[in-house]
Amino acid sequence: MRGESMYLIGSDIGTQGTKSVIVNEKGEVLAEALREYEVITPRPNWAEQWPDVWVKAVFETVKEVVEKSGVPKKEIAGIAISGLYGGSGIPVDRNMQPLRPCLIWMDRRAVKETEWVKQNVPREKLFEITGNYVDSYFGFTKIMWIRNNEPEIWKKIYKFITPKDYVIYQMTGEVVIDYSSAGNLGGVFDIRKLNWSKEMCDILGIPIELLPERIVKSSDVVGRVTKEASELCGLLEGTPVVAGGIDAPVAQLSAGALEEGEHVAMVGTSTCWGTVHDGSKLAFGLVNYPYVVYDTERIYTFGGSATTGALARWFKEQFGESETIVGERTGISPYQLFDKEVKDIPAGSEGIVVLPYFMGERSPIWDPTARGVFFGVTLYHKRAHLYRALMEGGAYALRHNMEEGLKAGLKLNDECWIVGGVSKSSVWVKIFADVTGFKMRQVASLVEAPYGDAFLAGLGTGVIDRPERIKEWVKYKDPVEPDPENKKVYDRYYEIYRELYERTKDLMARL
Repeated sequence: MRGESMYLIGSDIGTQGTKSVIVNEKGEVLAEALREYEVITPRPNWAEQWPDVWVKAVFETVKEVVEKSGVPKKEIAGIAISGLYGGSGIPVDRNMQPLRPCLIWMDRRAVKETEWVKQNVPREKLFEITGNYVDSYFGFTKIMWIRNNEPEIWKKIYKFITPKDYVIYQMTGEVVIDYSSAGNLGGVFDIRKLNWSKEMCDILGIPIELLPERIVKSSDVVGRVTKEASELCGLLEGTPVVAGGIDAPVAQLSAGALEEGEHVAMVGTSTCWGTVHDGSKLAFGLVNYPYVVYDTERIYTFGGSATTGALARWFKEQFGESETIVGERTGISPYQLFDKEVKDIPAGSEGIVVLPYFMGERSPIWDPTARGVFFGVTLYHKRAHLYRALMEGGAYALRHNMEEGLKAGLKLNDECWIVGGVSKSSVWVKIFADVTGFKMRQVASLVEAPYGDAFLAGLGTGVIDRPERIKEWVKYKDPVEPDPENKKVYDRYYEIYRELYERTKDLMARL
C-alpha cells in the first residue's frame, strides 16, 4: 500500500435504495449515505425502474459522504460502483438515451420466452456454454421479451447497459461491462471463453452488437469523472472510476471470501448464498459467473431464496401492530421484540413447517408459481410459533441451496460467514446454524457491497496492492455453533419441507 493517506469510495445500487461509503486505506468507514426509491410494478410479477433514479441516488450519496467525511477531494483515490441484478439492462438509443425502464431481476414476465428456450435449446448445450440454464430471472429472457412485445422500441435499441454501467457512463462517458455483470445476463455469455457467445446470440435471436463490446475486470479503471459529473457528484474532475460488479459477489468480497471453500450468506430482504471456486465444478441448479477479483480465473456460484427478511417484514406489517407501537415509543426494533417471543419456542416450532415461497422462488427450484405455505398449524399454536416457523423456513431454503452446491462437488468450509440485516438477529443466526449444520460467523461491519466496492476502487487505483488485503479489512464476531440435538430435529423437518413442495407444486401452479 502507498504511504500517504488516500481515501476510497464505494457505491452500491440496490433494488430499493443506493448506499455509498467512504473509507481510508485501512478499511475504516468514515461516512455513509443512503437514498431510497420505489420499484415500478405496472402488473403482477412485473418490476421496472428508470435509470435516472439510480444516477441521481449515486451522485447525491457520493456527494454526501465526501461532505460528511470532510476529507480533501484531492486525496480521494477513486470510486467503484456495484449494482443490482440488472435484468435486461437499460435499452438505450445511439444518443445513450433510455428507451424504456429497465426490467430488473424481480421482473418475471418472460414466461413464454423461458418456455421457448426450454423447448428449443438443449439444456446441456446452454449449460455447457454459459454455466447456467434458463429462468425468467435471467436478463437474456427479458431482452427476448422486449423483442417479442415492443417492436417499435426494439428497432431503436443501440445497446443494453446494466444499471451500474449506465451510471458509470454518466460519470465518465465510457461504455463498459464487467465480467460478473456480463455473466449474470445468462444465456449469451460464454463462461469458458469469457466473451459473448455468437452461437447463443444467433440461436436466441439477440444481435451480439446490442451487447457492450468492452468487457473489463471489476478492479479495472474504466474512465475518469468528467467536468459535468464532477459538479453533480462532488468529486474532482479526473477522479478514477473503477468498474465494480454485480452486488452479490461484491458483497461476498466484502466478507473476505477469496478462496475455494469460503462461503457467505448475504441475508437481507432475500438471501444470496455464494462460494468461489476454479470453475471445474458448476452447480446446475445455481447461478454461475465470474468473480469480482481474479475475474478470469475464479467463478462465483450462488443461490438465493427470494424472501427472507421480507418474511419478517410481512409478518410485522400484518400481525405486529403492538410491537411496532412499542418500538416507536422505546426505540427498540419490533424484530428484537419478536426475537424475545420466539427464543423459548423449541426447534421445529412444535410441528409447523413453512414453505417461504411468498414471491415465487429462485434457486434451486426456479418456480415463479411457488407460493407460501404454513403446514401443521393447530389451535395449540400461538403467534410466536408462526414467526419462528417463518425463520426456520428461510433457513431450510438456505440449506437447500447449500446442498445443491455440495451435490455438484463444491468444497464448503464448516464455517459460513453471514452478513446483512437478518444477521443482526442472534435467534435467526442460531436457527441458520442449527438447520444447516454449519457454524455461522457474523461479519462485524454491516456495510456489505459498498465496502467491497471501496476495496475494488483501492485495487484498481493501486492504493491496495492485492486482493488478499481484504482479510486485513474485515473483522468477524465469534462463530455461532450448531446444536447437535436441534440439528436432529431439523433434519427430520427438512425432509418434510422438501417433500411438502413436491406434493403441492402442481396445486400451486393451478392457483
